[in-house]
Amino acid sequence: MSSLAPQNPGTDTTADHGDNGGVPHDIPTSGPAQTRAALENLRPDLVERYDAALPGARAAVLRRLHLALDREPLPGAGTDHPETDPIELTERLWPGTPFAAEIANSVANLALARANRVPRVLPAAGDPDGLGRIEQLETDGHPLHPCCRTRAGMTVADVLAYGPEHRPVIRLRRLRVPAERWHGTAQPVLYAHPWQAARLLRRYPWLTDAGPTRPVRPLMSLRTVAPVSGGPHLKTAVDVQMTSAVRTVSPAAVHNGPILSAALRELTADLPIDVLAETEAGAVITDDGPDRHLAHLVRRAPSLGPGETAVPLGVLASALLDTVDDPYRWLAELTAVFFAPLTTVLRRGVALEAHGQNSLVVLRDGHPVRVLYRDLGGVRVDRRLGLDLHGDLLTDDPAVLRTKVAAAALGTVATQLVDAFAEHHGAEPDRLWEIIAAGLRDSPDLLTGSLPVKATTAMRLAADPLDDIWTYRPNPMAVYA
Repeated sequence: MSSLAPQNPGTDTTADHGDNGGVPHDIPTSGPAQTRAALENLRPDLVERYDAALPGARAAVLRRLHLALDREPLPGAGTDHPETDPIELTERLWPGTPFAAEIANSVANLALARANRVPRVLPAAGDPDGLGRIEQLETDGHPLHPCCRTRAGMTVADVLAYGPEHRPVIRLRRLRVPAERWHGTAQPVLYAHPWQAARLLRRYPWLTDAGPTRPVRPLMSLRTVAPVSGGPHLKTAVDVQMTSAVRTVSPAAVHNGPILSAALRELTADLPIDVLAETEAGAVITDDGPDRHLAHLVRRAPSLGPGETAVPLGVLASALLDTVDDPYRWLAELTAVFFAPLTTVLRRGVALEAHGQNSLVVLRDGHPVRVLYRDLGGVRVDRRLGLDLHGDLLTDDPAVLRTKVAAAALGTVATQLVDAFAEHHGAEPDRLWEIIAAGLRDSPDLLTGSLPVKATTAMRLAADPLDDIWTYRPNPMAVYA
C-alpha cells in the first residue's frame, strides 16, 4: 500500500462532506430545479450548459424507463404513456414511492454530467493515471437503468466534488482502528471515502484520523479509486444509493475476495482474461459485527505492456467509438478474447458478471488483445469447486451460472456494442451478432435460449431491491445456432 501512504500529512485540502435504508435522510435528493438553483451559487459557468443538456437528459432517462416498461414485470407495462417527462410518468405509475425522486435526481445528475463534459480522447499509453482519466470520460452511467445517475444522499456540491464524471482528484482518509475491532487480512487501518469519513468519525469516537492518502482518482463506480501515481486500487464503502443499491462492502466480500482471486488466477491462467485480484480486505467490527459501512477492499491495478491501454467496455461503447475503424474486425477480435473465453470460464464452474464497468479491454494499436476483469462480488460459483465462500456466490444450479454470464456479457455489453456500432458506424446488427455467435459455438445454450436482462426497474421497486429479477428477450443469435 505504499502508493497510498500519506503525502505531506496535514496539508490535505480535500473537503470532508458530511443497506438500502442506509441512505442519510438529512440530505435532500436534488431534482432538476434544485440542481439548477445550486449551480447558480456553486458553478454559474455551468448553468447555461445545464439548461441546454436538460431536455436530452430527460429524453435519455425516459427512453430507459420506456424500455423497462416494455419488457419488465411492472405495473403499467404494456399501456400507452403520453407523458414526455420521466418524472411525471413515474409519479403517475408508482405514486407514494421514493422512485420518482430517484428518477428526478438521475435526470438532474445526467444533465449536469453532460453539461460538464470535455472532449473525449485517450491518454497516452503508459500514463499511470491513464485508466482513471479514461473512466472519467463516461457521463451517462448505466446504459439500461433509469436511475443511471442517481446519487441519493449527496448534495449537488458532493456530486461535483466526488462524481467521476466531473473529473475530481481526491484523497481518502486513513482511519486507524483498534486491533480488537478489526476484521480481515489488511492492517487495521480503514481507507474511508472522504464523504463517508466525517460521518464515521462523528459516530465512532474510537476511530482515529491518521491523515489523508496520496491523491486518487474516482473510477466509474465513484467509491472505487486509483492512485494518480499508480498502484493498487481501493474499493470503499459509501452510504450513497447509486442505481439500485447503497454501495457498501459486505463482510462476505471481505472474506471472499482473496480466496476467489487465488482460485480464478488458476482457472484463467491459459486464457486472455486477467482477473484483477483482491489482495487485501478489512472491516471495522461494531455492535453488528464486521460492518459493511466501514470496510474496504484492495485490488491489484492493471498490468499493461508497452503501447497498451485499458478501457472499460462501457466507456468504449459510449464515449470512445471513434477509436474503432472497422467494427466487424474489432468485434471479432473482442469475441476471441472476451465472449468466447467467458464461456470457457463458465464451463469450468465460475460465472463472471462481465458487464461494461467490470470488463476492461486491453488495446494495442487500437485492437483488443486481452481483457481484464474486476469486482468479484457479483460472480456465481459452482459449489462443486469446493471453495470456502460466504454469502450468495455458491450455487448448484447451472442455469444460475449461465444466466449471470448471459445477462452481463450478452444482454448488456454485446447489446450495447451492437447498438453503438450500428448507430455510429452504420454497421449491420445481424452481421455483428453473427460474429459474436461464431465465438459461442461451444456454448449452444447461450445461442438458443432467450437472452436474459436484469430487470433493474422492477428490482428497484421490489421489497428487496438486491434480489435479482430477470426479464427475457428473443436471442438475436438464435438464427446462427
